[in-house]
Amino acid sequence: MAEKQPYYLTTPIYYPSAKLHIGHAYCTTLADTIARYKRLTGYDVFFLTGSDEHGQKIQQTAAAAGLTPLAYVDKIVAGFQDLWRRLSISHDDFIRTSEERHQKVVQEIFRRIYQKGDIYKGTYTGLYCTPCESYWTKLQLNEQGCCPDCGRPVQEVAEEAYFFKLSKYADRLLEHIDSHPDFIRPTSRRNEMISFIKQGLEDLCISRTSFDWGIPVPGDEKHVIYVWFDALTNYLTPIGFGEESEKFARFWPADLHLVGKEIVRFHTIIWPCILMALDLPLPKQVYGHGWLIVDGDKMSKSKGNVVDPIALIEEFGADAIRYFLLREITLGQDGNISRDALITRINADLANDLGNLLHRSLNMIGKFRQGVVARPTVEGEADKELRQKGAETLQGYLKDMDNLELSEAIKNVWSFISRTNKYIDEKTPWAAAKDEARQADLDTTLYNLTAALRLVSLMIAPYMPDTAKKIWEQLALPAEDFSAANLKTMESWGGIPDGHRVGTPTQLFPRIEVEKNKAR
Repeated sequence: MAEKQPYYLTTPIYYPSAKLHIGHAYCTTLADTIARYKRLTGYDVFFLTGSDEHGQKIQQTAAAAGLTPLAYVDKIVAGFQDLWRRLSISHDDFIRTSEERHQKVVQEIFRRIYQKGDIYKGTYTGLYCTPCESYWTKLQLNEQGCCPDCGRPVQEVAEEAYFFKLSKYADRLLEHIDSHPDFIRPTSRRNEMISFIKQGLEDLCISRTSFDWGIPVPGDEKHVIYVWFDALTNYLTPIGFGEESEKFARFWPADLHLVGKEIVRFHTIIWPCILMALDLPLPKQVYGHGWLIVDGDKMSKSKGNVVDPIALIEEFGADAIRYFLLREITLGQDGNISRDALITRINADLANDLGNLLHRSLNMIGKFRQGVVARPTVEGEADKELRQKGAETLQGYLKDMDNLELSEAIKNVWSFISRTNKYIDEKTPWAAAKDEARQADLDTTLYNLTAALRLVSLMIAPYMPDTAKKIWEQLALPAEDFSAANLKTMESWGGIPDGHRVGTPTQLFPRIEVEKNKAR
C-alpha cells in the first residue's frame, strides 16, 4: 500500500477572551471538516489548534482579577477545550504558547534570526493598541484616530525594543504572492495584502519591556518577545522544529492556515517574512474566512449580540450547529446567523430530508423484507438514474471539497438526498410489496435506498461526524468499514452484501415546533 500523503492544517491559536462566541466554533468547525475530509480521502493529517496566551492585555486582566496570568488563561483554555469536545473537533494537537516546548522554539527562532543580522536593538516610539497587541502609524489609524482593527483608542509608547527587519523581505514577499496565486485566498484578501505591502513595510517591533508575561528574549531577559512573533511561530512547535525530526520534514510546509480575515495580514506578511529569515519554505495557502453577522449586524460585545455556542449546542445539538454554519456560509464571505434560520434548516434539511429518508427506508426494509436487503436482479430507468446521480454527486463533492467550496459540496449532497426521497415516491415500494410481479423490483428499490444512505453517511462524515456514524450504525454496516473508507478509491455505489440485515430506525433530528419554541 502506498504511503499516505501528509497534510498539515491549522486554525489560528485563539486569544483567551473571557467569553466564548460562535466565531470560535465556526473557524474550528471549518478546519475540522477539512481535516476529516482529507483523512477520508487517504491523507495523513496533522490538525493543529491552540491558544495564544501572552501579552500585556492578559497580564493586566489577570491582575485585575487577582490571578496570575497562567491561572487566568488556564480557566479560559479549559473552556476552549470543552467546546472542542462538544463539537467533536478532531485536532491532533492543542498548542499553548505558555508551554515550555513552545518557549524553546521561539527562543531558538529568535537566536537564529538575530545571528543572521535580521534582528537588532533600537528604541520604539509609536502608537500601540493593547487589545489587538498591534503597533500602528498615524496614517494607519481610522478616521477617529483609533485602532483600524478594533476601533479602540491607541496609546503612545516609547521603550527600548528589538526589531525584526520586515522591510528587507517586502519585495521577495510580493514576488512570492505574484508567482503563487493561491497562496492567499480568497482573491479579495490577496488584493488587500498586495496593496498593504506596496504602501511600504516598516521594521517590526518584536519585544517589550513594560510587562513580563511572555517569553524572555534569550540573553536579554528584561525584554519579552512581542506577541505576534511568539504566536505565529506556534505552527512550528508541535511538528518538531529545531529537532531535525522526521515529523517536521514530513509536515512542513503547512498545507493550509485557516484564519479570520482580520488576521490575514499577520499570517501573510509578518509570518512569511519570519520564515524567509529562517530559510524555511512558506505555507502553501492562507485562507481568510469571513465574519459571522447576527441578524444582519456584526457580532460584538458592545452590542450585546455575541452568540454563545455552548447554549446553541445544548439546545440543538452539535451536528445541527455544524451543519448550519457550513451549509449557510460560503467560505471566505461573511455569513448571517439567526435563530429562525437555524430552526428552518434543522426542520427542512435535517428532520424532513435526511431524517425522514433514513426512517422511511429502514421502516420499509423491516416491514417488507424483515430487515434483510437483497442484491438487485433487475434495474429500471429510475434505478439507473439514482445510481448515476449518486456517482455524479460523489464526483462533484470531491471536486468542491478539494477546492474548499464546502457549502457547495454539502448543497450537492442534499440535492442527492432530495432525489432519493423522490425516488421512493417514483418506485412506490408500498405498492410493489402487494404485487407478486414486482418483488424483484422491490428488492432493487430497497437495496438502492440502503446504498444511497451508505453514500450519504460517508459524504456527510466530515460535516456531521456523529450523525454519519448513527446512520452507519442504523444501516448495521461494519464499523471498521466506516473508519477505513476512502472516498477517492471506493466504488460510488453498492457496498451492501447480499442478505445484509439492517438495524432498527431511530429518529436523528426531532422536528422543532416553532410556535412552542418561541413561547418558551
